Amino acid sequence: MSKRRKNPRGAADAAPKRQKVRDVFVARPFEGLADETEWIALRELVPAASAPLTLKPEIIEEYGDRPVTLSTVLPMAWPAMTRQDGRVFVGLQRHLQSGDVSRDVAEAILCALRTQPGDTVAVPALPGEGPRLQDILEDGPLDISMHEGFEYWLDAEQAEDANVKASLERANASIYPTVRMSAAHAAYWCRVPDKAHVRWVLADPEDAALDALARLSAAGDLLLGEDTKFAGMFRAHGLLVPVWDVPGEPEAGDWEAPLADFAKRYADTLAETAPLDAAARRAKQGLVGRQLTLR
Repeated sequence: MSKRRKNPRGAADAAPKRQKVRDVFVARPFEGLADETEWIALRELVPAASAPLTLKPEIIEEYGDRPVTLSTVLPMAWPAMTRQDGRVFVGLQRHLQSGDVSRDVAEAILCALRTQPGDTVAVPALPGEGPRLQDILEDGPLDISMHEGFEYWLDAEQAEDANVKASLERANASIYPTVRMSAAHAAYWCRVPDKAHVRWVLADPEDAALDALARLSAAGDLLLGEDTKFAGMFRAHGLLVPVWDVPGEPEAGDWEAPLADFAKRYADTLAETAPLDAAARRAKQGLVGRQLTLR
């Protein structure tokens, strides 16, 4: 989620271009990427995962052919880092943003490519206008690897750094068990104390997705099964993410079939084009009233 800080008095006069960039907000920063929903899931739902990224030929020609890996987070919340072997890692779950996550992450990649292997990567919090992920990456589905810890971050030298080791221990301690589900794209199960959640990033436009969920709610078809609860939904980077509370004891695999059944009901309902009836309109109001927005 982005955080904005007030400028000191007079800062707008001193740096008008920077102030202008700060005010820009892109509601769907990953729109146009083939795996938009997974980018959102890695940004908002998944504690520890990585995926290789492929640079466009013109970027390789300018900066060299260095492997680039997308990571949910990096040590000490770095936006990017370079390992001694030349590999570049970029963090997706950053706290300081300009309002366009795609631009921020793209700038972090480019800054890392300009940095010598093993050196600290300096990335501006407000990068200004420039290329976005859609401009520097060869687009395609993300090849996501789920991790139980963050040891994949480090090369041998970094693993000996006391600050990095401490950050690694803190990060590992914060991980809730999370499983990528196969019944629906960009759906994840996670276990938290006393219960578990199933969360699914819906690829459909927000209005259409909300209407489908409202129809399902009015029909009593919004649950994943007995002892489950529709906890609500949130808007993340322009798309809807419904959340279910499920019992904590069953493993993730036990929810594949219920989620597959719901996904079919959702797809069938999404195809309906008639106006919402009174019950569905009331259900929609209830869903909207419980909706949160993540930026």
